[in-house]
Amino acid sequence: MNQTDERARFLAAYDENLRTDAETPSALKVTLHGPLRLVTFMKGRGFVTYKDLGDADASTVRQLVAEAVEHFRADPEITRVEWKSRGHDHAPGLHEALIENGFTKDHPESIMIGEAKALSTDVPIPGGVTLRQVTDEADVRAMGAMQDEVFGEPVSDEMAEALLRRLSLGDGMQLWVAEADGRIVSAGRLEPVPGTIFAGIWGGATREEWRGRGIYRALTARRAQAALEMGKTLIHSDSTEFSRSILERSGLLKVSTTTPYRWVRD
Repeated sequence: MNQTDERARFLAAYDENLRTDAETPSALKVTLHGPLRLVTFMKGRGFVTYKDLGDADASTVRQLVAEAVEHFRADPEITRVEWKSRGHDHAPGLHEALIENGFTKDHPESIMIGEAKALSTDVPIPGGVTLRQVTDEADVRAMGAMQDEVFGEPVSDEMAEALLRRLSLGDGMQLWVAEADGRIVSAGRLEPVPGTIFAGIWGGATREEWRGRGIYRALTARRAQAALEMGKTLIHSDSTEFSRSILERSGLLKVSTTTPYRWVRD
């Protein structure tokens, strides 16, 4: 099968399997509004996603956006909302409607999909670096702090608390880190998608001084091995440009893009 056909197959599987409740496993509440899934997460986070918008025209799209904002405004605990758009959707006027309703456009990411076995390879890593799965609270908090630092965000308990809650659910999520001299230098999580052959790899972060040494790629390979052990054969990820190049070298394909739009309560 050529890459064009592979991309089409992967994208169809993505739309069918992942644009459902599978996309929001840690949701506190999901409200269906027409084609939209209006999701409430912990810590006042709202989220909008959907399988598709059908044959909606620009007027309908504008109305859906306004109604979604109204829904979240009605909940005083919601302080910010992300609208997750996809580059391959039929969504006339969506960008304009989101901007009109107070959203700001964030950086686009690549939707990457491929066979888990393509990633599950032996990758050499520098001496003194070890990979392991973590579950203890202290390790999870250290991992969350490292990711906050790498992503340029203030270190907070929010990430760690969300991950600890997920671990308590026992839904198969795994957290993996790379360590050197007792310090976490790279990390990421694996999220098997129930009822599908997919697993997602998320949250990949490596300290700047440790990049370019194969550590993130090795961590990705180890997560792919864990996915295969769970019976998951396809891997998906929303990737930055840095991660995309690594995943492409491992055999994943860019099938589309996803661009978050963000709304913050006045």
